[in-house]
Amino acid sequence: MRMRAGSIRVLATGTFDLLHPGHLFYLEQSRALGDELVVIVARDANVKHKPRPIIPQDQRILMVSALKTVDRAVLGDEVDIFRPIEELQPDIITLGYDQHFDAVLLKEELATRGIEAEVVRLEEHDPCPLCSSRMIVAKILEERSLDEERPSPSG
Repeated sequence: MRMRAGSIRVLATGTFDLLHPGHLFYLEQSRALGDELVVIVARDANVKHKPRPIIPQDQRILMVSALKTVDRAVLGDEVDIFRPIEELQPDIITLGYDQHFDAVLLKEELATRGIEAEVVRLEEHDPCPLCSSRMIVAKILEERSLDEERPSPSG
C-alpha cells in the first residue's frame, strides 16, 4: 500500500442522491480505514444503473463536501470513471455493501491501469427505515397519497 507522508488516502464513490443515514454510515466506515477521505460523486449523466438522480450533481457534491467526515469531494469524469481514480491515487477504494460494482472486475481494471489500491467491500449497516433514497421516495409518495385522501380540516 502506498503512503503519502504517513497517510492513507481512502476513496469512496456514489451518487449520494437524497443524502440519508446509510450514506453517512458508508462514509464514516470508509473514513475509519485511513487518514484522508476523498469522495467521487457521480455525474448525473453517468448514473445508468438506477433511476436518474433527483438532486442535481452540483447540489449533491455540495452536500457531500459539507460532511465533516469528508476531506474532499470531486465530481466523476464524464467519459472515463477511472480517470479521477488515476489522478487521486488512493490507497483504499471502498464499496458500499449494496453498490453495484463487482469488486473482482474493479480490481482487474485497476491493475490494467497500474492503480495499486486495495478494494474493500464494507459491511451492511443496521437496517433503518429511511436508509436509502428509494425508501425515502416511497415514504414521501405514501405520505402525500394519504394526505390527499384525508378530508381537509375545513370540511
